[in-house]
Parts: sequence; C-alpha cells; structure tokens
Amino acid sequence: MNQGGAGMLYYTNYDSPLGSILMLASEKALMGLWLPGQTIDQERLAQACRRDSAPMLEQGRSWLDRYFCGQRPTPQEIPLDPQGSDFRRAVWHRLCRIPYGQLETYGQIAREMAEPKGGKMSAQAVGGAVGHNPIALIIPCHRVIGANGNLVGYGGGLALKKRILQYEGVDIRDLHDPKRKRNQ
Repeated sequence: MNQGGAGMLYYTNYDSPLGSILMLASEKALMGLWLPGQTIDQERLAQACRRDSAPMLEQGRSWLDRYFCGQRPTPQEIPLDPQGSDFRRAVWHRLCRIPYGQLETYGQIAREMAEPKGGKMSAQAVGGAVGHNPIALIIPCHRVIGANGNLVGYGGGLALKKRILQYEGVDIRDLHDPKRKRNQ
C-alpha cells in the first residue's frame, strides 16, 4: 500500500453483478471503492473529476473484471492508497492477506496483530478499522466475521456480504446474523 499525497483525483462507476461500484483513484493508486449501499467519502469525491480512462481507474476496472470472472485477483496486484490512521492502515494491510474464499474472525486478526508487540488488541478495535475500509472488495473486509460464525458489520449490509461470500464459494449455511437471532 502506498502512502503519500493524492495529487489529481478521478472517479468512475463500474457496472458489476452486485450493482454500480464507485471507484476513486489518484494518478498513482486506487483510493476508494464503494459497493452499493456503502457510505461514500463525499468530501474526497468532491475533489475528484469524473474520468473513465484514468490509468488507475483502468487498473481497478481490470481487477474487477477478473474478480467477477472468477480469476481470483489479489489486492497486491493493484496499487492501493487507503487514507486513514496508521492503525487502520495496518489492519487494512492485514486484511489483504486473507485468501479468496476464506474467512477470519476479528479476534484472530486482533491476536495476530498484537502478538509481535507482546500485548493485547481488542476485536472491537479491529472491527472499527475494518468498518472504515475505503476500498471494499479489493481490501477484503467481507472475509472477516465475528466469533462463532456471526456475520457482523458490513457497510453495504449483511445481505450484500453474504452475496459476496457466496460468490467466492464460501458455504454460508453456518454463518448467522446475531441480531436476527436475538429478535426471534
């Protein structure tokens, strides 16, 4: 992942099987990707020009084409520059190592990230960073679940999260919405 100034910003829409995806890029990296129903960084978008042919948007489009054709591209194949605190960037970097079609829990990620420092990290802190991921799908926040198979938190809603996981071949039968369980 890159870090640094954005320079000129460009955006475009990508028509996908999930609906219209909004991409935002600088001249050097993809900086935003929002799926239908996700909250868009309107402040950053207001600084951008609509342009369908910017090089980083083309790379984003190519990545998405390959993803939706089942070719399993990795986040490392495209320059990414998500904007956020050092902690959030560290969590997003860690998410990029979750393989296609596999799941990890917030707790697993927290334990792994805390281990080198000899301390502890809360799953909620990781969840907060995951929830602010500005490059959905490519930085695979949809592959993170709560303890005991709980499908918790997804900016585009749990139905979209399930749909993406199914698209990747994840068996979602044992995953559940804990809020729905409480309301039954």
